[in-house]
This record gives sequence, structure tokens and C-alpha cells, in this order.
Amino acid sequence: MMESLTFSIETLVEKVKEEIFTTFDVYNSFVSKSAYDTAWLAMIPDNPKKCDPMFKGCLEWVLENQKEEGFWGERDMNGLPTIDSLPSTLACIVALKKWNVGYTNVEKGLAFFQENAEMLLREKHQCLPRWFAIIFPAMVELAQETGLDVTDELKGVLSDVFLKKQQIPESEGDANDHHEYYPPLVSFPEALPSSCAIDREIVLKNLSKDGSLFQSPSATAYAFMATGERKCKEYLESLVRRCPRGVPPMYPMDEELIKLSVVNQVTRLGLVEYFNAEIEVILSEVYRNYKKQQCPHTMDANLEPAKFYKDSLAFRLLRMHGYNITPWSFCWFVHDEDILAHIERNSGYYMSSMLNIYRATDLMFSGEYELKEARSFSRKLLEQNMMRRNEEDGLIIIPNFHELVELELSIPWIARMDHLDHRFWIEANHVDALWVSKACFYRLSCLHNDKLMKLAVENYKLRQSIFQSELEQVTRWSKEWGLSDMGFGREKTTYCYFAVAASSSLPRGSVVRLIVAKSAIIITVADDFFDMKGSLEELRSLNDAIQRWDGKGLCGHGKIIFEALDGLVSDIAKKYLHQQGSDVTENLRDIWRETFGSWLVESAWRSNGYIPSMDEYLSTGMTSIANHTIVLPASCFLNPNLPPHKLKPSHYEPITKLLMASSRLLNDIQSYQKEQLDGKTNLVLLHLKGNPKAEIEDSIAYVKEVLDEKRAELLEHALMDNGSNDLPKPCRLLHLSCLKVFQMFFNSSNLFDSDTELAHDIKRGIYIPPENPIPIARQIKRGICMKEKKYSKVQARLIGGVGYQGRRSFNLQNFAWTATPRSVRRDNVIIPPKFKFRFL
Repeated sequence: MMESLTFSIETLVEKVKEEIFTTFDVYNSFVSKSAYDTAWLAMIPDNPKKCDPMFKGCLEWVLENQKEEGFWGERDMNGLPTIDSLPSTLACIVALKKWNVGYTNVEKGLAFFQENAEMLLREKHQCLPRWFAIIFPAMVELAQETGLDVTDELKGVLSDVFLKKQQIPESEGDANDHHEYYPPLVSFPEALPSSCAIDREIVLKNLSKDGSLFQSPSATAYAFMATGERKCKEYLESLVRRCPRGVPPMYPMDEELIKLSVVNQVTRLGLVEYFNAEIEVILSEVYRNYKKQQCPHTMDANLEPAKFYKDSLAFRLLRMHGYNITPWSFCWFVHDEDILAHIERNSGYYMSSMLNIYRATDLMFSGEYELKEARSFSRKLLEQNMMRRNEEDGLIIIPNFHELVELELSIPWIARMDHLDHRFWIEANHVDALWVSKACFYRLSCLHNDKLMKLAVENYKLRQSIFQSELEQVTRWSKEWGLSDMGFGREKTTYCYFAVAASSSLPRGSVVRLIVAKSAIIITVADDFFDMKGSLEELRSLNDAIQRWDGKGLCGHGKIIFEALDGLVSDIAKKYLHQQGSDVTENLRDIWRETFGSWLVESAWRSNGYIPSMDEYLSTGMTSIANHTIVLPASCFLNPNLPPHKLKPSHYEPITKLLMASSRLLNDIQSYQKEQLDGKTNLVLLHLKGNPKAEIEDSIAYVKEVLDEKRAELLEHALMDNGSNDLPKPCRLLHLSCLKVFQMFFNSSNLFDSDTELAHDIKRGIYIPPENPIPIARQIKRGICMKEKKYSKVQARLIGGVGYQGRRSFNLQNFAWTATPRSVRRDNVIIPPKFKFRFL
């Protein structure tokens, strides 16, 4: 299996390089097509007789891109139609009807509309976006003028939409009024009433240099049909030459933003290792441009969301790849009260930008207070958006946006495992809308390139097969040395291996994962022996043996620990001698001597009731946490590798010391209660003891403040080549991965001591292959009713979804379903009409 996956991946990599990075046809590979705008171009006649379409390719796209359910437009994360499908479907039906083609498509589209429009409108009637309230009534009227009666099924809900359109202030019609972000009404000429018919003067007044109306294909198409303006025609022809089979919702788009989004998608999918050279070309070009540009304190209000999105994305990617870029490249706005107020007033249009800004602030270095302010401001708006999701303010405009925000706000990037993040983006890759256009979403997505998505899935499966094989090796090794059957403490073989495998993107055949996992297993067993099992005499005997590196006289648990450690050190030294030609045995032993010595000191403190000072405790605790014992020997096998002299305690680099301190602080914040019961000391407890008037929350806050500073310093050392250390970057990134592991284990609780908390993540990371599911449960929640004749043959299976009845939730087990006109009841839960479930 591994060989076939490897061959498939190599083939896909070459195809992706050729199709994406060589030609870089960004509009047709990564920019989503807008059914609404394409339909408007398809309506344009080719000559005064109006007997043929001017852009036949657009009409063909409409014919070929109707969804199986009968609609055109967007799906949400669960594969269900979003509200934008209603005006898009009507526009496509009108285009087909105009040229008397696609009779079957028209029937299917009408059937979808009649079955689903009322439900979709009722679901969103209290929070209809402004753009929908403008466009949808106009599309209904246009469909009726074309001879299509689409209002019978809408009952009273349509009047609510028309009423909302009438309530839109007339003052918004001024194209130059940017007090609020809302696009002016003149950018929706196809939706204006006949009394406001667009004329040539209005077109010329608002025409951009490229011949478009607000870079909107649909608005420009309507303006051309209404006025025959030559510049509009030239713009549309240019657009279709670039995008012959379906047009985007905006043209032209910032191609540099598209390229950055490609890098972002490739990174999220876990494919950086295959496209390092191509990514470097893009980022170096972006960096050159950023060095040239001035700080953008003034800009066109219409471009602000896109500008913030692009600049924060560029900052994150450039900083992650070691470029020296200032936070002011995107967060200059934090000291501009007018812009802050403007963003808050129009927060619905800035949500994607705020999320990207929040992500960018993950990479905050020490002293970057402007990033703190940007993080605080963006988080505040994102949290407000979460709380206001049901209000009539148009904020719910991007499908499943709240799920993305919830992920980012609940678990910080520094505490998330890269491997599992890759899986999330593989399975949810279509959740990538940037912001709303007139009638759909701007999307920059790798979903349009099936080879790249297949590569991501195959690569994830290959890594899983490697992880399974290596975990078997580690488990067998632990059992053979007797470490997994000690009879006390924590058996964490799987946890230790999963942590290193999921936290870093090491090469497939890297021995680093095995070295780190085995070292962590020995540390866990030995630490538990010092904490809970060994007498002080036994601990001294073991430490003496380690200092001499001679196990004579040891017995029982001490002998098992020493022999396993000696075997591991010998194996590591032998591998290094074979690869690099020098002997590092004594260097490795010295690191372990230092670590065992610190454990004995802490045991003596506990036994004697000695309370150290905070400085004395931290000096010993940094060593006893033993992260350097894991990361330094493993770094000898990276490329480029760690210089052997850096293994000596006196030569530890600042980043190593920062890792040691940060890991200790993370542990202490979550374990002070347990350690207090065990009679052990802890930095939180020491601070509380030294400040009698303080509460425990004050001491925790103090330790967290120290941690935040050291973590920011470590991040800068890991990412930047600033001359403060001479470790190769792969070694520094391994330090960062190790910090992420500790942050994951101790982010909000002590996961390492739990036997069950990580079980689900381990299964998804190592055993269960990724999927891209379309849960049926969301269809139950929404109650969308599809025609029985279309779905009589459809069956689907859902494992562990969630259904809803009012505010009451219930868990669904495996089931199959078919369409039915009857409601059914199970466990006092009503399944809506048109669905019948057969529980398996």
C-alpha cells in the first residue's frame, strides 16, 4: 500500500506543478465561478436581431453546471444550498429560457425553487443580507416577465423580502458615499426598478478605467445591454477571454492575493514539502512588493476588506517563512479611531478580514504591542459576531463561518497539531469564502483542482500508514525493554508517538520521530519512578549509576530504566557515527546526567520539606521538564543538523532555554493542584507563598504573563534568522513543534495525565482516513424538502450526526434514508416531511 501511495503522490505532484505553478491560470484554477454573473453574461445578445448569445461559452457553462438537486450557486459545508442559490438559480433559468435551450435544466431548476424557496427564506427571514434583499426581488420579477411563475409557493415570505428592499435608504444610491461600507445601489443596476432605469450618463459617471461598473460582471453586462457602451463590451470580452467557461463574481481580482491564497491552501493541506521552491518564488515576489509600498493609511473604502485580508495573510505567510516583515504592514489601523469605528459599523463585511487578522497575530514576537491591540480588536468583533448570529443585521453571510471562528477562538494555533489541522482543511476545504459580493461569495479555493485535493488525501493516508508502522515499532520497543509493564505510573507510549507525529511535518523516513518518541517514553517512566515509586535511596542509586554510566548494582525498576536508556543512547550514537562520522555518546550521556540530577534534587526537596526560591526552583525545573533531553539528540538527524557541541549544557542556545522554561511554566499552570496534594513545589504555589495577599488566580496570571513573554521570544528565535543563535532552522522548528506539543497537553487542562482525552484525535490522526462528508443531519435541521421523484433512489449513511427538533437535540446512529411525503416520529422526534429514515 505504501509503495502504491508513494507512486501516486509523485505522479500527482508533477501534474499539480504543471497545471498550477507552471501555467498559474489563477482565474480558472482557484477562483470560484459565479452562476449569477455568468448567467447575466449569457443573456447578452450577439447582434441587434437578438437571436444568438454573444458569449456562448457562458451559456454552455450554465447548461453544464447545474447541481444534481436542480440549483445553481453555493453549497454550505454540508453540501446544502445556501440562500444565494435562489437568485442564482432564477438568473440561470432566465438565461436558458431566453435562448430556448435546456428545457430539462429549466424544469429541474423550477422544481428546486418551488420546493425549497419558502423554506430557505423562512430560515433566514430575520437576517437576510442587504445584497439579497436588493437582488432577489428583482430576479423574481425578471423571471415573471420571462413567463415563469415562481411566486405560487412563496406565500407570505416574499412580501417580507420586498418590504426589506423598500426600506433600504435612498441615500445609499450615491456611489461616492462611503460613510458605510455597503456598495451603492448603482452597483446593482439589474435590480433597480424600471423608474430608475440606468442611462448612459450614469454608466459613464461610475465606469472604472477597465470599462466595468465596480468590477462587477453582472452589473457591467446589464449596463452594456441597456446602453451599448463600447467600454463595457471591451471589458466583458476581456473577461471572457480570461475566463471562457464561467466568470468570477469580481474581475479583475488581485492576482497577488490569489497567489498568496494558493500558498495558504497548500500549507493548510499539508503539502508544503512538495512545493517548497514554488512557494519561495511567490513569497519572495510578494516580499519585494511589500518593501516597495508605503504604509496604506488611505484607501478606497470598497477595497478595505480585501486589503486587510491580503495584508494579514501576507504577514502570516512571510513571517512563517522567516521574512523580516513588520506588523505595521497590516495592523496600522489600530491607532486610527475613524477606521476602527468604520469597521465596527460594518462588521459583517469585515468578518473574514478580522479572522485573518486574528490568525496573523498568532505569530506575535516580544514587544509587538500593536499586534496585541489588533488581536484584541479582531477577537472582540469575532465574538460579537458569534453572539449576534441570529439578529437582523446581515452578519450571517458566509456559509459555516461560525464554525471556523469557533475553531480559531477555542483552540489557539500554538496548541493545535499540524497533522490534524491538515485533516480539517482536507475535509472542509470548501469553507473558504472570503467575503460577500453582490450575489455570491468570493472564493479562492483549491477545491477547483481535483488533483491537488487528491494529492492532499493521498499524502495524509501515506503519513498515516507510516505512523501506524512506526507506532508498532515503538510499542514493540517499549514492551521489549519492559517500559510498558512497570506496574506504576503512566503508560504513554501511544501519546508520546502521536505527539511528535502530529506536531511536525518531518520527512517521511525521518528517524527523528522514533528518537523523540522513545526519549519521551523513558522520561515519562523515569519521572514517575522519581515522583511516586522509588525510595530516596533507590533514586540516589539510579542517579549515581547514570552519572557513572554504569548499571552494576541496580535491580528492579532502576535497572530496567538504565538499560533501556543505555540502549537508546547507544543506538542514537551509532546512527550518528554512521551518518556524520563522529562519536556523540558522551554528549548524549551528559544531557541525561543533567536531567536525572534535576529529578533527584526535586525528590530531595520533597523528602526534606525544603522550599526553594522561585529562581532556584525554575533553574532546576527547566531541566527536570526534560524537553531539551528530547529535542537536542533528535536535532542531530535533521538536515541541516545540530552541531555536536550544542549538545553540551554549557552551550545551550537561547531557544533551547526558552523551550525548557516555557514547558515548565505550562506544566505548572495546570498541575499545581495535583502537586500541592503530592507535597511537591510549583511556580504557581511559590508565587502564592511569596505574596500572602494574592489569590491563586493572581499567581496563575503572573505565571501566564511570564509564559507569554517567553513563548513570544521562542517564536521569534524559531522563525527568524536574526543572528542571536546559530542553530539551523529545521532544529529551531523542532523546538517550536515541541512547544506546541506541551501547549496542546497543557492548554486548558492536563491532557497528558488523561487516559481518554486524546483517543479521538489519535484515531483521526493515525488510523481513520480523511473524508469529505455531507452530513444528512443538517438537512433535518433545516427541513429542506426535495421532490420525491428526484430522490427516490438516493440513500445516504451518517455516522454520529446531530438532528434538531425545536431547541431539543438528539444523536443519530447509522441510518439509511429515502424521500417520502410523510412525517415520521422516532423517540418523540419528528422527522420533517419528504424524509423517511430507516435506522440500521
